[in-house]
Amino acid sequence: MIIIGICGASGSGKSTLAHELADAIGSGCTVINHDCYYKDHSYLPFEQRCLLNYDEPDIFDHDLFLEDVNLLLSGQPITRKAYNYPEHRRDDTDELIQPPQVLIIEGIHVFYDKRLCDLMFLKLYMSVDTDICLLRRIERDINERGRSIENISAQYLTTVKPMFDKHIRNYIELADVIVAHGGRNARIKDILAGYVRGELAK
Repeated sequence: MIIIGICGASGSGKSTLAHELADAIGSGCTVINHDCYYKDHSYLPFEQRCLLNYDEPDIFDHDLFLEDVNLLLSGQPITRKAYNYPEHRRDDTDELIQPPQVLIIEGIHVFYDKRLCDLMFLKLYMSVDTDICLLRRIERDINERGRSIENISAQYLTTVKPMFDKHIRNYIELADVIVAHGGRNARIKDILAGYVRGELAK
């Protein structure tokens, strides 16, 4: 199984590139979003869950994520994890993910765990202007996650930007390929898909 990691700022186009690349590679490719592996804080009142820092590395269950990736590597299926953004809680499913030929994993801290990085065949970093990332985040959070502009603004200033400056911008040093212009970069998508298909043919 070939593992591809895609990292970068919130709103940089990680999910878009992951799915565009998966479509270009074809059947046998699965995408898993690291955001689905937020730690479960459903035991906390909703008001307290709203105050958690969802942009720091420790908010993710890195051990569970690694465990699932290793299960797929060993040929065993896993259940698809999910997250309910409006309610800030885990919302896992019983859907089975079978071991694919190519696994694409994406998220803001997907390069944080060295154990996971060591399993990646290819590491991609999305390099996009932070102003563009913010505009994309605003559009996504309003349309897909039911959040207000006030909530988005407060979260950006208190957690998103500080965690980008402290952690996420530095992950570029771990990347094999730096992707510019966001997730709809058709040229890089075709180049990467051809490269991966060539590796599979070997």
